[in-house]
Amino acid sequence: MHEEIIFAGFGGQGVLFAGQLLAYTALAEGKHVTWIPSYGPEMRGGTANCTVVVSDDPIGSPVCKHPTIAVVFNNPSLEKYEETITPHGLLVVNESMIVTQPTRDDLEIVLLPATTAAMQLGNVKVSNVILLAAMLARRPLVSMDTVEAVLIEKLGARKAALHDVNIAALKRGKELSLAQTETA
Repeated sequence: MHEEIIFAGFGGQGVLFAGQLLAYTALAEGKHVTWIPSYGPEMRGGTANCTVVVSDDPIGSPVCKHPTIAVVFNNPSLEKYEETITPHGLLVVNESMIVTQPTRDDLEIVLLPATTAAMQLGNVKVSNVILLAAMLARRPLVSMDTVEAVLIEKLGARKAALHDVNIAALKRGKELSLAQTETA
């Protein structure tokens, strides 16, 4: 297995955290992994993305020009990264934050209202965890049980109040993604 993933959105959406969570989980499972962040100078609202490469074998280059998976949090990211995904790749889109629809027909596309679902769970900030779980439901690069354990560890005792809503977000993202498979 060798997957190159880009997480893209704007600052404040938890884009970098979603990529880090995947990277830490892959490390916990003994996989080879790289994580490279990229963000604009703005604290919130500027561009933010990161690339994660997860592989069973050593990784020759952490550079990801043509990802096999893209998880996009907003419309500018959809417009920028949809065309870069390899044919037959996976595109996961936060449908709550887009105005245009994906146009490619050679991709597996998951459109889910991550922001709306996060608000229903009581915390809009967990939309990133919903999107990560939706991706992992389609491409199980790591175990959801390991993701949950690493998530709790990374949030730590200081953010214990966020444990339950993040676990609920993992479950909701998986449910939303798999529900699309059943209706397709």
